[in-house]
Amino acid sequence: MKLKTFGRHGKEGLKNMTRNRWMTFASISAVTVTLLLVGVFATLLLNLNDIGTQIEEDVEVRVFIDITAEDTSREQLKEEIENLSEVGSVEFQSKEEGLDQLINSLGEEGKAFESLKDENPLNDVFIVKTEQPEDTIPVAKKIEDFESVEKVEYAEQTVERLFNVMDVARNVGLAIIAGLLFTAMFLIANTIRITIVARKKEIEVMKMVGATNWFIRWPFLVEGVLIGILGSLVPIALVIFGYDYVHTEITTRYPTLFIDILPVYPFVFKVSALLILMGITIGLWGSFTSIRKYLKV
Repeated sequence: MKLKTFGRHGKEGLKNMTRNRWMTFASISAVTVTLLLVGVFATLLLNLNDIGTQIEEDVEVRVFIDITAEDTSREQLKEEIENLSEVGSVEFQSKEEGLDQLINSLGEEGKAFESLKDENPLNDVFIVKTEQPEDTIPVAKKIEDFESVEKVEYAEQTVERLFNVMDVARNVGLAIIAGLLFTAMFLIANTIRITIVARKKEIEVMKMVGATNWFIRWPFLVEGVLIGILGSLVPIALVIFGYDYVHTEITTRYPTLFIDILPVYPFVFKVSALLILMGITIGLWGSFTSIRKYLKV
């Protein structure tokens, strides 16, 4: 496409927007509200996904070794666990280390357990982490059947509930975002359709003098893209400044929080790029579907 022709399409696209000011304003407003909600949901969803990943990575299986097991049996058990394809790491924790950890975790109250050091009642433990968090439960079930294992702990109900909540949150968030995008595309399509109806005679004349279908279509596509871009500007600004404020408040008020939210940069740049790309995409798609359905050329 020649530069002169492209400039002509751009001017026509701008004229289309000014001819139907109120519908254009309604479309831009709809895109703005839609992308703002998408930005909020995307921010929450991405942070929730990251937090879930952090928690999932901390999920571990604690294998309590039979107190009567010999060193050779213990080494054999470790080898059997490491041979499981789903296992990522196996760490040995002696009963002495376990008791010290218990005493330190209880602070002043932990001193009452100092007397147990001479006759330590705890078990030696293997701390097992899987390659994929969702493999935690199957791996724990397998290890339970190994010899020299007294018991296995992995917070079964907590792990299952965590995975279920994460799956539901992801699916609901994606469904809401898809619904919002469909609404914006529908409004843009209606705006373009009204423009096409208003210019029906002009389009017929253009066809009579030899204008191609794409020569006529381009201004409407430009109009859709411009509506999408303009509609994304306010959401981008609000997401950048809003997320920066929320991040500062959380990190300042709760510095010892056991989970971390995503850092402001480059996170806001990624979300901004996503929003402007979505704005352009729904603008193009809304225009294209309207042209295909209503532009009889």
